[in-house]
Amino acid sequence: MINILSKDTIDRIAAGEVAERPESVVKELVDNSIDAGADYITVEVRDGGLSLIRVSDNGSGIEYGDIRNAFLRHATSKLKSSEDLQHVLTMGFRGEALASIAAVSDVELSTRVKEDLCGYIYRIRAGKELSLREAGVPQGSTVTVRDFLFNVPVRRGFLKSAQIENSYLTTMVQSLALSHPEISFSLIIDKKNVLQTPGNGKLRDVIYIIYGASTAKLLMELSSERSGVSIGGFIAKPELNRSRRDRELFSVNRRPVRSDILNKAVEDAFSPYMMQHRFPFAVLEIKLPPESTDVNVHPRKTEIRFSDSSIIYDIIFDSISELLSKRELIVNAPAKQITDEAPAMHAYSLMYDPPVPDPDVLGVRDKHDNIHFEPYETRARNDYVNSLSEKMSQSEHSAANTASSDHASGCARQDQTSVFSIHDEVQTQEIVRGSEQAFISESSVPYFRIVGQVFNTYWIIELNNEMFIMDQHAAHEKVNYERFIKLLQSHAVESQVLFPPIVISLDPKEAVLLEKNIDLFTEFGYEIDHAGDTDYVVRAVPSNLPGLNDEKILMSFIEELFEDGKNLSSATLKDRIATMSCKAAVKGGDELSEAEIKHLISELLTLDNPYACPHGRPTMIKWSRYELDKLFKRIV
Repeated sequence: MINILSKDTIDRIAAGEVAERPESVVKELVDNSIDAGADYITVEVRDGGLSLIRVSDNGSGIEYGDIRNAFLRHATSKLKSSEDLQHVLTMGFRGEALASIAAVSDVELSTRVKEDLCGYIYRIRAGKELSLREAGVPQGSTVTVRDFLFNVPVRRGFLKSAQIENSYLTTMVQSLALSHPEISFSLIIDKKNVLQTPGNGKLRDVIYIIYGASTAKLLMELSSERSGVSIGGFIAKPELNRSRRDRELFSVNRRPVRSDILNKAVEDAFSPYMMQHRFPFAVLEIKLPPESTDVNVHPRKTEIRFSDSSIIYDIIFDSISELLSKRELIVNAPAKQITDEAPAMHAYSLMYDPPVPDPDVLGVRDKHDNIHFEPYETRARNDYVNSLSEKMSQSEHSAANTASSDHASGCARQDQTSVFSIHDEVQTQEIVRGSEQAFISESSVPYFRIVGQVFNTYWIIELNNEMFIMDQHAAHEKVNYERFIKLLQSHAVESQVLFPPIVISLDPKEAVLLEKNIDLFTEFGYEIDHAGDTDYVVRAVPSNLPGLNDEKILMSFIEELFEDGKNLSSATLKDRIATMSCKAAVKGGDELSEAEIKHLISELLTLDNPYACPHGRPTMIKWSRYELDKLFKRIV
C-alpha cells in the first residue's frame, strides 16, 4: 500500500537535509545575511545551538509582503528559472532554509527595510504561523531559533556534545569570515564573544585574528590570473604545517567550498618543501565565470564541480610553485611551530600574542647594549584591544538606545545610522618585518663563514647578522636529488662499470617487473643483463650517485621499486630517485673536511629548491642575532 505523506511529515524529512545540526542552521542564516548585503553579522548560540541560535544583520531586510513567503518551501528571491542556476553568484538559492528550520523549531523573525519607518516581528513554530505584528526594530533582519529539533527527538539525540557542536559552527563562521573579509563577523557562544573581525576588507587581518600572529607573520600573498580565472589569498611558509588538511581553505566566487582538485593542486605545489603526510596552510579565493562551476551538487552547497578542472589545477599549482621558488624558506628555529596544537584565536587573544616589533626601528638600546621594546609591545596590543572593545561597546550602547527608543515610539527612525558597524580603522598591527635577506643565493658564497661542526652532523655557518645550522645529510641528499633529476631530464646520466659485476637473484614476480621496467633502469644509468632463469647481472650503476655500487644498497633499491607491483608512475619515480639520493648521500656522523663542506654549501646554493631534502626535512635552520640576543636576555 502506497501512502501519501502529510505536509508535516514531508517538512520534517526535508528539514533533515538542510537543518541537520546547529552549524548548518547558522550557515543557512548567515548565507541569507550575506546575500542581503549586510556588512555586520552577529551570531549568538547557547547550549551548542539547541536552546538558542540568533543571527542578526544590518542588511536590506524583508518587505512585509514577502515575510510569509520567505518561509514557504522553494521560495527564493535569488532565482526565477532553471536557467538562472548557470549564473548563481549568491550564497543561497534553493529556497529551503527558513522553511526547513521552521519545521523543526520555534522561529522568530524581526525585520525592517530601509525605506520603512516600522518593521515587523513574525513567529512560526513547527511550520505553523503563530503571529505577525508591527514593531520598532533596527534595519536588517534578526532570526532567532529556539528549541531546535524539539519535534524530532531521535535526530536531536544524534547530535554531539555542546562543546563539539560549538566547534563545528565556530569553524564554519571562521570560513565565512575568511571568504568575506569586508564583513564584520561577531560570534557569541554562551554569552562570551569568541570571534570579532574588523570587516575592513583585509584578509590578512582576519587570518591574524583567527590563527594568531605566529601564523600571520609566515604568510605570503598570492595573486594570479589566467584564462578568465583569478587566484588570490595567502599561503604560509612550509614550516607551518599540520597532520590534517583543515587549514586548506577555499572559496569560489566568495562561497566557501570543498574540492579534491583544489586540495591536490595546493599539496602538489608544496610537496617539494614538506614531509609526507603533512599539509600546508592556504586561504585562497578563486574567481571565475559562474557558468564554469556547478554549485548545485549538495544541499549544503559546500561542494563544487568545475567544467575544466585542469585549468584550475594548473593555475593554482603554477602560482604557488612560482611564489615558493622566489622566497627564502629557511626555517626560523626559535619561532613557534604552529601545528596540531595551535588554538584558534579571537580578538581578545591579541593581548596575549601581540605583534612583534622590529627592534632596529622601534627598540631603544640602553647603556648595557640591551634593547627595550616592551612599552611599545604593551601599547600595540592594548591599543588594538581597547579600540575594538570601545567600538563594540559603542555598538551595543547604540543598539540598546535604539531598541528602547523604537519600543517607545513603535517605529524606528528612518535616518538611523547602522548600529552594526565597526569601521575600517580597526586594524591589526603590522606584523611583517622588512624585506628578507636571502642567504640562499650564489652571490652570498663569498660572504658566509663556516664556524664549525657539532656532532659530526651539523655545520654552523655565519652570514651577516644570522647564524645557520645545516644538516650535512639532508643537504647532500638534496644536491644529489636535483642534480640527478636534471641529468635524467636532459638524458645525460652517466654509468660506472662495475668490476666485478654484481649478480642478483630475483623471484619470478620481480623478474617480470624488472623486464617491464628495464628501459627505466637503463635511463637511470644501470646496465642489467639477463643471466638465465631469474638471475641478472648488474654491469654498471649510475656514476652520478656514488655509493650505489654496494650490492645491499642496490638490492634494497630494486626491492623498493617493486613495492607497487606495477609500472612506475611519475610520482613513484621521483620517490625512488629520492631514495637513491638518500642512500648515496653522506650520513650524520660522517666526517667531512671544511673544503668538502664548502663545496657542498656552494652546490646547495645553486639549487632551485635548497630548503628541504626530497623527503621534506629542512636542510638548514637559522637564528638571527636579534633572536639570540633575546634568548640570552640582552634584549629585555
